[in-house]
Amino acid sequence: MSRDQAIAQTLACFDDGRFQQTLARRVAFRTESQDAASGSILHAYLTEEMVPQLQALGFACRVVDNPVPGKSPFLLAERAEEGAAFTLLTYGHGDVVRGYDAQWRAGLKPWDIVVEGNRWYGRGTADNKGQHTINLTALEQVLAVRGGRLGYNVKIILEMGEEDGSPGLNAVCANERDALAADLFIASDGPRVSASRATLFLGSRGVFNFDLHVKLRDGGHHSGNWGGLLRNPGIRLAHAIASLVDERGRIQVPGLRPTELPASVREALRDIDVGGGPDDPEIDPDWGEPGLTPSERVIGWNSLEVLAFTTGNPAMPVHAIPAEARAHCHMRYVVGSDPTAFLDHIREHLQARGFTDVEVRGTDVHMAATRLDPDDAWVRWGLASIERSTGRRPALLPNLGGSLPNDVFSETLGLPTLWVPHSYPACSQHAPNEHILADVTRESLQIMAGLFWDLAEQGPGVHQERAAA
Repeated sequence: MSRDQAIAQTLACFDDGRFQQTLARRVAFRTESQDAASGSILHAYLTEEMVPQLQALGFACRVVDNPVPGKSPFLLAERAEEGAAFTLLTYGHGDVVRGYDAQWRAGLKPWDIVVEGNRWYGRGTADNKGQHTINLTALEQVLAVRGGRLGYNVKIILEMGEEDGSPGLNAVCANERDALAADLFIASDGPRVSASRATLFLGSRGVFNFDLHVKLRDGGHHSGNWGGLLRNPGIRLAHAIASLVDERGRIQVPGLRPTELPASVREALRDIDVGGGPDDPEIDPDWGEPGLTPSERVIGWNSLEVLAFTTGNPAMPVHAIPAEARAHCHMRYVVGSDPTAFLDHIREHLQARGFTDVEVRGTDVHMAATRLDPDDAWVRWGLASIERSTGRRPALLPNLGGSLPNDVFSETLGLPTLWVPHSYPACSQHAPNEHILADVTRESLQIMAGLFWDLAEQGPGVHQERAAA
């Protein structure tokens, strides 16, 4: 048995169509967690699709109800070996965003895999069914080559509500802390820095959603009779937002900005290029915090975004001054920011500038910012393993620019967290025409087979080194 053999067998699953067949079966489950009517499908994905595969690999499985009423269940699985040197915890989510079936371009369907050249289209191919299918395929083949013994235990938590804000995930992990106890966390979600460069990231920016609302009266009034006499809520709200973030995207509220960009983060991002791919949007060079590189702005700094803004009836406008305006906004923020004070900072800022008519409301959508030390022994091991498999130095990100529930694993469970993403920035993961790239997927299978193999061969030593540090 050898590392090369394990990688070869894993790649054979891709080349002979077995991987595509498995992924197509999973994509066909309409696991839209934002649709309250999807409960039975979300449960079926776990019990009918995932449990049989995991049981065949020697996992003991149980489905755990969500402590949040009406929300999606979790699958907890464990594969234990006698004399195991340490325990690995991994994660995935089987839910997806809404299909938006009618918005996909001609010839594509969200619940079928359609292959066009290097692209495999289908809802969940990138986020996250494709990613956890890659990992489990690699684990399966490594187990086969090693005769069913890894030398370490493996635990899995699979949720079905990540796209709904991961309700109950933290509570389940807290309640099941003993069952999920581990020494290392490795999982896959989100995009690489680019399609051509494998990536290891150690945490994620946090996300904090909030709403701004201006209601000035109960109904609209004719703009010819009242224009120039009545305050316009759309204009008021637009100016309020402009006081929070300037015309070039720079945050104007000191309490919403990081206190610093650490030297270690700046050094890690020194060779990271963002964008530039054939399907990537063109970066606006003058947008965001002045004096920072593109990678520093999206990975090492905070941003404030307006996600939706409505006033009046945009679909059928009439000649009336509307009564109210709303904006749904959010912060992406890094370690060192204090999200518990964000709303207070926003309110104080607006009130000091005369926007007493703007109501600021928090929402339930919040994920904390996290970041593992780039010099951790597991990080050095992960980088070396990926480089050995690909022949190229991977990108190291202190944290992902996006957000995921890493704080549950790093804080609630207290684990060092390594994320190896298998998607790429232009995959349309939350939009119509979501897809993965075949060449990236094949390389990702190679990477994960190498990681699981190296974990068996080198993991005990790294675990001891870290414990002694």
